Amino acid sequence: MAIFYDEEFLSHIQDPFHPESPERLKGIVQKLKEHCLWKDVHPSKIGVKDHLLLVHSEDYVDFIRTCGECALTLDTNVHPETYEIAALSAECAIDAANWSKENGRPSFALTRPPGHHAGRDYGMGFCYFNNISIAATNLLRNGDRRIAIVDTDVHHGNGTQEIFATDPRVLYISTHQLEIFPGTGRVDYVGEGEGEGFTFNMPFQSGCGDSTFDVAFAEVIDPVVKAFKPDAILVSWGVDTHYKDTLASLTLSSDGHVREAVDMLNLGKMCRNRITFMLEGGYNIPALSEVTAATIGKMEGVEVPLEFTDMIDMSCLGRPTIMRCRQLASKYWKL
Repeated sequence: MAIFYDEEFLSHIQDPFHPESPERLKGIVQKLKEHCLWKDVHPSKIGVKDHLLLVHSEDYVDFIRTCGECALTLDTNVHPETYEIAALSAECAIDAANWSKENGRPSFALTRPPGHHAGRDYGMGFCYFNNISIAATNLLRNGDRRIAIVDTDVHHGNGTQEIFATDPRVLYISTHQLEIFPGTGRVDYVGEGEGEGFTFNMPFQSGCGDSTFDVAFAEVIDPVVKAFKPDAILVSWGVDTHYKDTLASLTLSSDGHVREAVDMLNLGKMCRNRITFMLEGGYNIPALSEVTAATIGKMEGVEVPLEFTDMIDMSCLGRPTIMRCRQLASKYWKL
């Protein structure tokens, strides 16, 4: 598995006490080095405005570039260096997806700042440019016909959903926590117009964890993605679903996260191993670090010991949501 990363990502600081801090990447890199997994690391290229314009309006891109010191929302600040670093994060996503296409191997983009809350003409939720949407659109522009995006972050990827709501070339599936920021991603929303039947959401109540996510993958993610037959799979990889994370209250363990990643990697075999993980959230640094390292270790034949292995949800608390989502998906796909 190739890793895409740039030291410049560490220069992005919202404010001194912000949860989306450089320490997140520092923890991941340290854990990877501890297990001799910090190899095949590719630096990002400089950010390209034309790539941002694949998804975002020119007015919005220029606003981020020129506003200097401003705030998009209470938790999403812009500084003079933000534009270059956020554009570099989007380029990192493009590079990782392109590398996977060229080499037929999985890749992992340590994108920072994250992106899935950014829409065409707005940023929010620590996000400025929608990394995964830019990478997906770039693949479509260069010959791919269908891209599947699976979003596992605890917060719904409202920006990604909105960008592709009417586009049948992109399948968007999200697992997230119910009734928290940003308040979107209801189970009965399946896209609009030509994109109807290409968006599926599983909003889980507080407390859902390992067994819920195992069943969600088996009953919805795996069969729907296989029916869609994508050329590539892109994963908005969030570890804020972990029971150690304090920004929300799902209860996935480190084992559960790694099992989910392995399931995704196995699913990627259907499209010649063209699967790219792109970092979104995850704010408990020890949990984020061990899950990310163990995921990369699985591809390299290296077992990374896991500390946070408590299984809290053993009875599939989210089953009603999963079954409702599968029922909706069955209207559009032969499952």
